Amino acid sequence: MRIFNFSAGPAVLPTKVLEQVRDELLDWRGTGMSVMEVSHRGKDFTGVIESAEADLRTLMGIPSNYKVLFLQGGATQQFAQIPMNLLDGRSADYIVTGSWSKKAYKEAQRFGAVRLAGSSEADSFTRVPSADELKLDLQAAYLHICTNETIHGVEMFDLPTAPAGVPLVADMSSHILSRPMDVSRYGLIYAGAQKNIGPAGLVIVIVREDLLGKASAITPSVMDYATMAENGSMLNTPPTFGIYLAGLIFKDLLAQGGLEAVEQSNIAKAQLVYDAIASSGGFYRNPVQEAFRSRMNVPFTLANPALDAAFLAEAAERQLSGLKGHKSVGGMRASIYNAMTLDGVRALVDLMQDFAARKA
Repeated sequence: MRIFNFSAGPAVLPTKVLEQVRDELLDWRGTGMSVMEVSHRGKDFTGVIESAEADLRTLMGIPSNYKVLFLQGGATQQFAQIPMNLLDGRSADYIVTGSWSKKAYKEAQRFGAVRLAGSSEADSFTRVPSADELKLDLQAAYLHICTNETIHGVEMFDLPTAPAGVPLVADMSSHILSRPMDVSRYGLIYAGAQKNIGPAGLVIVIVREDLLGKASAITPSVMDYATMAENGSMLNTPPTFGIYLAGLIFKDLLAQGGLEAVEQSNIAKAQLVYDAIASSGGFYRNPVQEAFRSRMNVPFTLANPALDAAFLAEAAERQLSGLKGHKSVGGMRASIYNAMTLDGVRALVDLMQDFAARKA
């Protein structure tokens, strides 16, 4: 029996996709080999990566003047790779709305001049800074944001307006493919796979072509976006299994009706959890201002922290896993990515309501 996995990542994957992987694991497409054993240079795997890219372009409506790169190292490696490729001897702006954008900002300081253009840390990362709070450099090489903060549960639904000519760079790791996005508004999008795309280790970078070729002289070839684009993401051996699994998930999302349909499902699931918090009479609390509450990651605390252990123990008894909050904020966190089912969310809400009725 599969449990309901609310882990923030590596996260739940669609059961039917995992079943297909299981069925193909020893003999992929009649080759007598696992997909993990097939040469990345052969026509079979070339077809896999080309199909995955085509399906991702369809899902996200990626314009033709953007390159799609399937890379390694996860999103955290991009914290360094982005300034190495885009800073170009200039300065860059960072808006800090939680732990991950704060880490990206700190890492970028190793590579040149970066500015803190805005931050909500003084408000414990419970909101996104307003436009009039931002101090943007009109000549910045780029403006970096994290559009969904996994730990603090803050999601951007309205993008900051970057100055003319300043590309917007976005870490979308924890909500990519959860709703339609206008890719043309960004210069670069990056996302670790382990939330809505596939297994950990793969990272996808979507970069506008005019931003290629700006890497600093010290940038290793394998970290140069232009070089990787020229080589179809295969300058080195790519994470073949991760790309294969991501491709299956892209096809599954298309079969569901695309990101418009996926968004409606995610709205419904998130609303169930937020309604359970709101109707608990203060037994559960979510600190994020309502306009910025994430659909993917819902942190909440119990009014009496002494009950945390009992809540988690009962969750485990009901086959609900991964609900303990990040150590930096405590409490609970329900990560309800695309693959989390409505039944799983209902099971969590049932626990929350039953537990509150008995312990309030």
